[in-house]
Amino acid sequence: MNPASLTADGLYMRIFILFPILAIAAFVAPAQAADTAAKFPPEQIRIVVPFTAGGGTDVVARIVAKHLADTWKVAVIVDNRVGAGGVVGSQYVTTQKPDGGTLLAVASAFAVRSAIDRTVPYEVSRDFTGVGQMARSPSFMVVSLKYGFSSLKELIAYAKKQPAGILYGSAGVGSTAHMHAAAVAHLAGIKADHVAFRGTPEAVNDALAGRVLYVFAPGPNAIPLARAGKLQILATTSPAGARFLPGVPSIAQAGLPGYEGDDWFGMFAPAGTPIEIRERVSKEMARILALPEVRELLFSLGAEPVSSRPAQFETVVRDYIARMRKLGDEIGIKAE
Repeated sequence: MNPASLTADGLYMRIFILFPILAIAAFVAPAQAADTAAKFPPEQIRIVVPFTAGGGTDVVARIVAKHLADTWKVAVIVDNRVGAGGVVGSQYVTTQKPDGGTLLAVASAFAVRSAIDRTVPYEVSRDFTGVGQMARSPSFMVVSLKYGFSSLKELIAYAKKQPAGILYGSAGVGSTAHMHAAAVAHLAGIKADHVAFRGTPEAVNDALAGRVLYVFAPGPNAIPLARAGKLQILATTSPAGARFLPGVPSIAQAGLPGYEGDDWFGMFAPAGTPIEIRERVSKEMARILALPEVRELLFSLGAEPVSSRPAQFETVVRDYIARMRKLGDEIGIKAE
């Protein structure tokens, strides 16, 4: 029917019929959300880590998962779903029910990928909703002991003498480690090619063996190996790095100003997950991260516990994506 042909009475009847339907829908949606929240926690919670086991995100997520399970007396499973620089696991979470039964543990690499790759099959602000931040960690520039570098300046001088250029590694295209490493090469004027690995542990192993010249890794992956005398740390992306490893300079302090920044770790849920559930998880994570034994463990791994409310975490991620998109454009990082 042509809307222009509707009589006033006909239009009134349509509105009269539609209004109760809208009113019922407006009442049912909050009621369903409240019912979902009342049933939380379920007997099993799955925390999806879209990166390899043993990486920084995995380490932090497993610490939180253990304490959630102990407190709530439910099974909390850490599920490593790896692929496409974190895209595979992240996309999986978008398909899950928004009932708190599935959560997504992410790191700054998740946001970097979203910033530089416009083809990712999800939109962070549309398909995920915040739970909270868990920790932050400086990223550390690691190299093989076989080179005998005593400073970042020595590494740069060595790299510039290589006619074919050098290789640097990362935990994957669009990872935070990729951004850190590419930024250093760009600022230093080094001719360099990127080697993408499946995850941080694999990238660090190749740096340790000298197959790539350098890699950036978060504290949980870099500090234990450095303390064991298996690799060398030349610099950190943050002045706070010296808190964990006294004597390690920031990139700027090492003679290359213009770049710094911490890695971060946090938790998302599928879009539509009730705020009551997200607030409950967020508050419990904050309690866990404040435990002396957890703080001590994270500090020993070069990470600092950080808690935030759901909306605060969403703001952190949104702002970070905007900054990384701008930086990626400046230094020429694109999805490969």
